[in-house]
Amino acid sequence: MKYIVVTGGVMSGLGKGITMASIGRILKNRGYKLVPIKIDPYINIDAGTMNPYQHGEVYVLADGAEVDLNLGHYERFTDVELGREHNITTGAVYSAVIDRERRGDYLGQTVQIIPHVTNEIKARIRGVAAKSGADVCLVEVGGTVGDIESMPFLEAVRQMKLEERENDFLFVHVTLVPSTTMHEQKTKPTQHSVKALRELGLQPDIIVCRSKEALKEDVKAKIAMFCNVKKEAVISAADAEDLYAVPLMLEREGIWTYISEKLQLDQPKVDRAWEKMVERRRSCRDKKFFIAIVGKYAELEDSYLSIKEAIKHAATELGYNADTKWIEAEDLEEEKEVCSFFDDVQGILIPGGFGVRGAEGKIKAIEYARENKIPFLGLCFGFQLAVVEVARNVAKLEDANSAELSETLHPVIDLLEEQKEVVEKGGTMRLGDYEVFVRGDTLAKKVYGKKKIVERHRHRYEVNPAFIDQIEREGVVFSGTDRSGTRMEILEISQDKHPFFLATQFHPEFRSRPNRPSPPFKAFLEACIKHPPEK
Repeated sequence: MKYIVVTGGVMSGLGKGITMASIGRILKNRGYKLVPIKIDPYINIDAGTMNPYQHGEVYVLADGAEVDLNLGHYERFTDVELGREHNITTGAVYSAVIDRERRGDYLGQTVQIIPHVTNEIKARIRGVAAKSGADVCLVEVGGTVGDIESMPFLEAVRQMKLEERENDFLFVHVTLVPSTTMHEQKTKPTQHSVKALRELGLQPDIIVCRSKEALKEDVKAKIAMFCNVKKEAVISAADAEDLYAVPLMLEREGIWTYISEKLQLDQPKVDRAWEKMVERRRSCRDKKFFIAIVGKYAELEDSYLSIKEAIKHAATELGYNADTKWIEAEDLEEEKEVCSFFDDVQGILIPGGFGVRGAEGKIKAIEYARENKIPFLGLCFGFQLAVVEVARNVAKLEDANSAELSETLHPVIDLLEEQKEVVEKGGTMRLGDYEVFVRGDTLAKKVYGKKKIVERHRHRYEVNPAFIDQIEREGVVFSGTDRSGTRMEILEISQDKHPFFLATQFHPEFRSRPNRPSPPFKAFLEACIKHPPEK
């Protein structure tokens, strides 16, 4: 097994995840089988309870694991399906070690960071790598070198480096090269970052330098000399307009040549599909149209990262560039007329979320899309609020609402009876891949082209079966259900009543890929292109 470990210095948010995903794509293009692992040094067991303002979106894997958004980058770039074992957190590691100590597995030893915690970390990395049958295991160590919380993980990979063969282990360090107002590129932050890494016993093989503009040759030479690497191992990673172009940028910088020599990898013929996709994206950059995304975290776009990427994938496939107008749902709640928010918008998308804040604003946006026949896509909470909106304004259940949001005589969204029996918080969450059965002769059937699909879920409340007959009228239909037929999965309005009105209880964005866009997103954007806004 070959290992590539990615660390980061100077500051968080430099792009370690994109760097590792890009290296993965470069390897994938040459036919190598990969297994990515993300290490998060926070004490949370997983990302499920984390505030999107602090950490961006919670990404959901096929097995229901709620994880860091970087695993979304790994899946999109490498097209490898991941599971909960691919995200290692401090909380999960310490919990396992403490459980073992309580059971007496350590036979009375004094349980310490070294060797017990580091051994647990190494065992988890090697276990995932072995189980995958991959050629290369990619490991991103989250956090910034020098942080207290990441030190056990850095110590663990230091030990692994000694325990593995010389040509089976490679360290990539991502760092920052800022520029002064006079456009002088400064190397001191990188020098200090590598110094901190070397003090922990780790010597980077490759240094990826993030900067506004490409590194100058003399700057590369200076970093190489002070950081004890070859000049060819100093890789310039300037700001890119398109994330999906980063693998090509790194390859032009020679990163593959250096990796292949260090790890003794062959250089087979390269698959050019990714390069063609990037070129297609570049060629349609000027063919723009606008859609609105109405959310409660609109000021932090990373809260909806997978939605942004799914829109890009579908737009590229259609030969267009979809530009997004971000609208705070709470702003709509204060307005009687919301039409000014949607000037020149060709579609309206309501993403997932939890809680009462902004809910009425989202319902106003859904009503506006339905009444004005603007293409609409609702996701998860957006689906539930679409049910509320049509219940109120089509079925005339005026006080209809979700039981999550308020008490009402018409809780059209509620916990199912079997869910109410589960008292423990979180026990009723429906997470990960589930089958969805699509009714024939519906918009959903046209969108997917088949009757059984699999999509990822992250929700607790469901459509209340007691109100289904009252809601399904005037073209409104639940066109997708679970196998039992009791859980509603897709809501639509027939196309003789509306050009495109579709909402899904699941999150189709999580399964969208650059060369394989999500069917609901593609169909939604097609409808947007066909129905320009009326002036």
